[in-house]
Amino acid sequence: MTELDSTHRPGFGEALRYWARLGFVNFGGPAGQIAMMHRDLVEDRKWISEERFLHALNFCMLLPGPEAQQLAIYVGWLFDGTRGGVLAGVLFVLPSVLLLLVLSWVYAAHGSVPAVGGILTGLKPVVVAIVVAAVWRIGRRALRSRADAAIAVAAFLAIRFANVPFPWIVLAAALVGLAVPRSPSSSGHDRPLARSLASGDSVRDAAATGRVPTARRLFRIASVGLLLWAGPFLALVIVRGWASLHVAEYRFFTQAAFVTFGGAYAVLAYVTQAAAGPFGWITRSQAIDGLALAETTPGPLIMVLQFVGFLAAWQRPQGMSPLASGIIGGLATTWATFLPGFLFVLAWAPFIEALRGNRKLSAALAGITAAIVGVIANLAFVFGEAVLFPRGLSGGLDFFSLFVGAAALAALVWRRLDLLWIIGSGLAAGLLRVLLG
Repeated sequence: MTELDSTHRPGFGEALRYWARLGFVNFGGPAGQIAMMHRDLVEDRKWISEERFLHALNFCMLLPGPEAQQLAIYVGWLFDGTRGGVLAGVLFVLPSVLLLLVLSWVYAAHGSVPAVGGILTGLKPVVVAIVVAAVWRIGRRALRSRADAAIAVAAFLAIRFANVPFPWIVLAAALVGLAVPRSPSSSGHDRPLARSLASGDSVRDAAATGRVPTARRLFRIASVGLLLWAGPFLALVIVRGWASLHVAEYRFFTQAAFVTFGGAYAVLAYVTQAAAGPFGWITRSQAIDGLALAETTPGPLIMVLQFVGFLAAWQRPQGMSPLASGIIGGLATTWATFLPGFLFVLAWAPFIEALRGNRKLSAALAGITAAIVGVIANLAFVFGEAVLFPRGLSGGLDFFSLFVGAAALAALVWRRLDLLWIIGSGLAAGLLRVLLG
């Protein structure tokens, strides 16, 4: 009996109702979302075995993109094939897409209102604390040797002082990871809930579902994916023109989707480096505001890129109304960001057994993960400088932000309070500061 046979398989409608509900309650970032799905799918509903869940998660951890959403796509595919995977992935992010569009409009149109400004004043230092906590959490897990620490430091120096593009850092880290000798225990790309499994049941499960990997299936999915990407791109080129901001956003965020190893914080570092740098689309302060808004919504944190796309297009409407331009920019960004993740999972899930246990691949990914620690550390410095010294280093320290950020960091790292409570406390502190003048 296979792992799938030994659990209660939900009907299509039953699974669909679960994915729809999950989209509205999946707060807490990737760790919280994965834990929520594990509790629901494995412990409570018993729709999938512990081994199969970890097997799927281990595969999703190898991919660029939001791992929690990709895990939902994988499990949906496992239950109901391609339509199940597509619906699970769409419902996982759809509520956050709509909600963040509204919040982005409120920010762009009414961000100067004192109450809105106060909310953001309280949320910004909380965001800095969240990023610092992410450096601590990922660093403890990823830096298993002196070589890993050296890669992290080199990545930090490269992106902070040499302004090396993020994709080149990822490539260099992968090559160094391959070259550095590692023991079997230190070369694994494991994370909480993601340990290498070696069960013949996985192969039997693939056969039992009838989804055996074939070159024909891979070609078909790749062809459909190319059409789904090219259709909106050609429409934007025809309607807005090749030199338009919307076309530039579509190209840039497609590229970003292929280098998002390390999750939202790593890709935000890459996007901030370009969008607030050479492109001049947004400011660093606005990037922090976007992450603060994304933290308050369900769905993957990488949704912050929709805010970036919306705000950049709002500020440069190029003949359109700011709202129409912003909506097109936000939705184009979201489509370009999430489409590759669907294709990665649906195309390669049947080949998961060939990927699992590959030591060379694990070594390369270990190098990438170490570099990501340095990249996120740089993001913490960038955000911290903008929040704690809003008028520049010569303008003095903002003690309110320092106090709120330190309290949030203590609550996250030492008290391990629920993220929603911490965000709500920061919001309340910002409003109280405005009311007290």
